Amino acid sequence: MPNASHHFHALVWIDHSQAKVFHLNATESDLQKIPSTHPHQHLHHRANARDSGHASVDKEFLKSVSHALADAGAILITGPSTAKTELVTYINHAHPDIAKRISGIETLDHPSDGELVAHARKFFKADDRMHG
Repeated sequence: MPNASHHFHALVWIDHSQAKVFHLNATESDLQKIPSTHPHQHLHHRANARDSGHASVDKEFLKSVSHALADAGAILITGPSTAKTELVTYINHAHPDIAKRISGIETLDHPSDGELVAHARKFFKADDRMHG
């Protein structure tokens, strides 16, 4: 597990199969990968079906991601799909103390780890200026 206490900022990239949590500062970053508890669950809506065709929210997965953010001072949540909004909704209800530290939510497709860290540093440089 990364030593998050040395890094104020955290970036999460999340989809329904995994989350990548980066704890970072201007020169260093640590990565923690968190797998979903149902990574291979793919549901598709069929005509005349009674269900929505969407997988149920993986609360254990979201709990693990939230735990990885517990010590972060400022958080950016990103990802390509609805998993990021599910994470934010979960955090708002289960961890309001963490919710207060979410600085942004952005849609990002599938950048490399290096691109994610560079994006986070640029985001937090601007965010820190705005919030002093």
